[in-house]
Amino acid sequence: MKKFLAALVVVFITSSLSGQDLMVTGPDRNLKVIVSLKRGKPMYRVTYKEKIMLEESPLGFVSNIGDFSAGMTYVSHKENLIDKTYTQDRIKKSRIRYQANELTCTFANADHKKIEVVFRVSNHDIAFRYVIPKEGETGSCVIIREVTGFDFPSYTTTFLTPQSDAMIGWKRTKPSYEEEYKADAPLGEPSQYGHGYTFPCLFRIGNDGWVLVSETGVGSNYCASRLNDATDQGLYTLAFPMPEENNGNGTASPGLALPGSTPWRTLTVGETLKPIVETTIPWDVVEPLYETEHAYRFGRGTWSWILWQDNSINYDDQVKYIDLAAAMGYEYVLIDNWWDTRIGRERMKSLIEYARSKKVDVFLWYSSSGYWNDIEQGPVSRMDNPVIRKKEMKWLHTLGVKGIKVDFFGGDKQETMRLYEAILSDADDNGLMVIFHGCTLPRGWERMYPNYVGSEAVLASENLIFNQHFDDNEAFNACLHPFIRNTVGCMEFGGTLLNKRHNRTNDSGTVRKTTDIFQLATAVLFQNPIQNFALAPNNLTDVPAFEIDFMKEIPTTWDEIYFIDGYPGKYCVLGRRHDNRWYVVGINAEKKPLELKVKLPMFAGKEAVMYDDDKKGVPRMKNITVPENGEVRLVIQPQGGVIYKDLFTK
Repeated sequence: MKKFLAALVVVFITSSLSGQDLMVTGPDRNLKVIVSLKRGKPMYRVTYKEKIMLEESPLGFVSNIGDFSAGMTYVSHKENLIDKTYTQDRIKKSRIRYQANELTCTFANADHKKIEVVFRVSNHDIAFRYVIPKEGETGSCVIIREVTGFDFPSYTTTFLTPQSDAMIGWKRTKPSYEEEYKADAPLGEPSQYGHGYTFPCLFRIGNDGWVLVSETGVGSNYCASRLNDATDQGLYTLAFPMPEENNGNGTASPGLALPGSTPWRTLTVGETLKPIVETTIPWDVVEPLYETEHAYRFGRGTWSWILWQDNSINYDDQVKYIDLAAAMGYEYVLIDNWWDTRIGRERMKSLIEYARSKKVDVFLWYSSSGYWNDIEQGPVSRMDNPVIRKKEMKWLHTLGVKGIKVDFFGGDKQETMRLYEAILSDADDNGLMVIFHGCTLPRGWERMYPNYVGSEAVLASENLIFNQHFDDNEAFNACLHPFIRNTVGCMEFGGTLLNKRHNRTNDSGTVRKTTDIFQLATAVLFQNPIQNFALAPNNLTDVPAFEIDFMKEIPTTWDEIYFIDGYPGKYCVLGRRHDNRWYVVGINAEKKPLELKVKLPMFAGKEAVMYDDDKKGVPRMKNITVPENGEVRLVIQPQGGVIYKDLFTK
């Protein structure tokens, strides 16, 4: 039966060998990929329920061992069925079944050298990559450029964030995936800096559906990629890092040992946004790179730096935040930059002992390097050198430190990808979890690296402290992330700010425009297995007790996600389940109240706790009973939120 099914899902569309088209579909036959050769150039196109999602787009690459983008001929193809079930403890679902049909097309160039193009197609996801065999004595190659492209219909609009110039920004640390998005922009609009757009990239195909483009499986084996600006015809092609990144250190072109393969490029396709919000394709097509002997514990943390800034990195203030973590029942405290000089390495031992006496464990901040930017915040020059790094991590292990936050990478070159992987691997040897900041997008890393626990790679909460513009646009940005950035990987945002003013004394600085319930909702809306919330000691007494109670019990790992309604940049309503408890949260970025009638099957006929805002933005909480049909009417105030959660406490 399986062989029969495989023969059905890969079919010839035309019978001429020179003009042969191959089609592979998802298991339910709605999503189709058609592969063809046009004048010697490999191409592919995508339809969903017979509607065009992607027009004919180029495949192939140019390398130092040959041109595999033109002058190609068809050699053969084979098909396979993929059906696997796996568990994962740090993404949006804990148990996943991945079913896909696989098509492998073999092409040869004018010199008779071969490559394979492998497509895996599930009901809503496409993953494809190039496989390069070893032929003769040639054991390696450099990919000079990929022609891989994505040609969208002319009526497409875009939701994209630009790649910045290299070596700009704070201490010349960019690019760091922290630029602003434009929503529903015209197809082909030039990027802000002229360097294209960072993954993931969301496209609305008129009234026909949505496509999310990204990549996964990038480790030390390749560079990270992005999309170039589109041509006049709406074609986006893959771009490699800029030579100037990381102060010019490292090559912009990736190298492969042969036989070898490129990372997977992914497309998630749907008539609605539900398949995009719920996709697991970044983890479906990758595997763990190493086993760990450690049982890592995920959870919540406090950190002084977000509100109290650099001056708080002293012994006494860190004690205050350790005490806050203990009062909240949180597992961690994050001690940020300058601890090596402002507290001192000798005193860190007693501070960590104090934290552990309070049943709180410690994460410590590090700079990623000392030679490709101008960062002076310490510790510096301890993570980029393998000899120093191993010694440092062994010292951290002896102190009982549980994790590190490594900052300011500033590049996507293969050399930088190797550094990410080396830090993770060495950290695991010493039982350390790793958070990355000032960094690239994670690309399947939750599954590839057992001690990886999150990346920033977003315009995160620190910007709310630095500039009022970001507070004014907080709701808009928060309504983007569940559809774009956070759908493909952990997002270490550092949010849930309950101070009205963003400073130590809650009386000056930038002004928060969103409501308290909005902030509570983002604790569920944003997914990361280690959540360092931006709470302050004063919040224990200056916000309603039910808000603190909510934050005391909030989980950080999830077993299921359920998208309900939303539109990028306007509003979002989704549910997450941890064990047997459901949370449904909604936020509204619009300037008027949002009224929705939605079905919440997880609460049908049950008692629940509801949190929302009144018309003046005052937070409130009440117990309700959801009708047997699960249908409820939500009213979400401007820049406000709503939360439903199961009534039971365990």
